[in-house]
Amino acid sequence: MKDAVEVFDLYAEEYDRWFDSAEGKVLFKMEVEAVRLLMKGLEKPFLEVGVGTGRFAKELGIDYGIDPSQRALEIAERRGIKVKKAKGESLPFKDGSFGAVFLLFTICFVDDPEKVLSEAQRVLKKDGGLIVGIINRESSWGELYMKKKAEGHPIYKHAKFYSIDEIIEMVERAGMAIDGYSSTLCQPPLEMPYEVHSKLIKDAGFVCILAKN
Repeated sequence: MKDAVEVFDLYAEEYDRWFDSAEGKVLFKMEVEAVRLLMKGLEKPFLEVGVGTGRFAKELGIDYGIDPSQRALEIAERRGIKVKKAKGESLPFKDGSFGAVFLLFTICFVDDPEKVLSEAQRVLKKDGGLIVGIINRESSWGELYMKKKAEGHPIYKHAKFYSIDEIIEMVERAGMAIDGYSSTLCQPPLEMPYEVHSKLIKDAGFVCILAKN
């Protein structure tokens, strides 16, 4: 999505500052914990596809990141992430290079999600794991972000949000088997406190799916 790349180049600093806001800190903490629940047993090196400014990568100990936004990558690199400018549909790595690949809030911004998942599967080691984290379209949070999209939000107007079942089907078509779930943001926006669950909750706002080769 050329337009989306241009937007992330333009708004990289503003996007990154959101994580330091009161709301950003709470949501980031919950989302990180949800991802961590699925990382047990996964071995480095790790790759994040759509690393953005590197907030998740740094917090989760992810070594490598790719992104098409040069400005975002510059911020990620300052956080110590080894970065390359690339798209998820064409990863610049050899087959079987990584013990885990992370797609966190990335699927909704790519041109060809099935190609991205196929590429993630290709660069995973035989016993590696893929973690996909999504804003669940079929949740109150999904409704909020769909509303932002409809209202022309500079970033989210470029997003396409998916249901959990749609992501599961795409992952399975890429040749991987679902191995676990985690869920958080189970209450409507602004109704805190939030909890993290090591299972699939169908109306959770943020859902992570672990798949294995």
